[in-house]
Amino acid sequence: MPEAMHPGRLESLDAFRGATIAAMILVNNPGAWDAVYPPLRHADWHGWTFTDLVFPFFLWISGVALTLSFAKRVERGDSRRRLFLHTLRRAACIFGLGLLLNGFPYYDLATLRIPGVLQRIAVCYLIAGALFLVTRLRGQVVAIVSLLGVYWALMKFVPVPGYGAGVLDKHGNFAQWIDSLTLSGHMWANTKTWDPEGIVSTLPAIATVLFGILCGHLLRGALTLAEKAAWMFTAGTALIFAGLLMDVWLPINKNLWTSSFAAFMAGMAFVIFGLCYWLIDGRGYGRWAKPFAIFGMNAITVYVMSGLLGDGMALIQWAGAGGEPVSLHAWVFDEVFLKLASPINASLLFAITHVLVLYLVALLMWRKKWFIRL
Repeated sequence: MPEAMHPGRLESLDAFRGATIAAMILVNNPGAWDAVYPPLRHADWHGWTFTDLVFPFFLWISGVALTLSFAKRVERGDSRRRLFLHTLRRAACIFGLGLLLNGFPYYDLATLRIPGVLQRIAVCYLIAGALFLVTRLRGQVVAIVSLLGVYWALMKFVPVPGYGAGVLDKHGNFAQWIDSLTLSGHMWANTKTWDPEGIVSTLPAIATVLFGILCGHLLRGALTLAEKAAWMFTAGTALIFAGLLMDVWLPINKNLWTSSFAAFMAGMAFVIFGLCYWLIDGRGYGRWAKPFAIFGMNAITVYVMSGLLGDGMALIQWAGAGGEPVSLHAWVFDEVFLKLASPINASLLFAITHVLVLYLVALLMWRKKWFIRL
């Protein structure tokens, strides 16, 4: 078996996290938004694409990592109070980074988007971490069922003024109504009337982290590696089936993070991570995954850098030949990538290049042993 990249770490988890972050960067940074292959777009509303796997995978991974990390700290003698304060501090840092990205570079507090990807990660990590500290396995399973069940009931049975109960369209659903009451002026600029990382839809997202915590318990158990991988495949298959069955009554929907979406995506994460675990930690086929593992060891840092780089390229502008402003992003895409391929392939090449540039940063940090722990 190849030597571990970092003593005491689960290389398959780093690789899975790194592949997830690489995919997140890829789908967030096309050369042109009107020239993107369908799998690299989110589903317009109901349904799912490859892109819709990315965010729930990262939340699920955070649950696995939380379980393994907390177990080590407990063995080291840390109290539950100390662990909770650590969780609170880390969540506050991640939430702050999310606001940093949302406001960059102007920070207009009157219109600053409050929800976001990092903000949801922070809230879910905090609440799931607190549940982990005060409950055992059975309590965590009850929490998952309760979160998914309560959210289902809210979405299906609570009437929304002017629309009634059970509406699951972009407007008139319960989650959108709550967002409009509490986050008006501070939601996603592309919609302004609802937010894909809104308040109520965070409930099943917490369950996504708790599903990862269940996998963490499995990894810490006394079973053999092969048995653990087999249970991951079994649990994953069951959850995928459950999500597809639930889809009949509550459609799989990333923007609403429906209960069916949470179950289905947790199942996909169990299966794909189970495969990584068996191949990398079980069979020793880790060389192919090393670049992803390097990404995964500074995942949040690389994600923040990607956002700042993307926004910075759009903000750097100058007057073009016709007097209209041209951004650095548009100039690089038009003058470099569009001359190499058709628009849709040029857009993909631009996104891949963005990933490779960030990989070079992650590689430098890994070689220098710079691991930023929030």
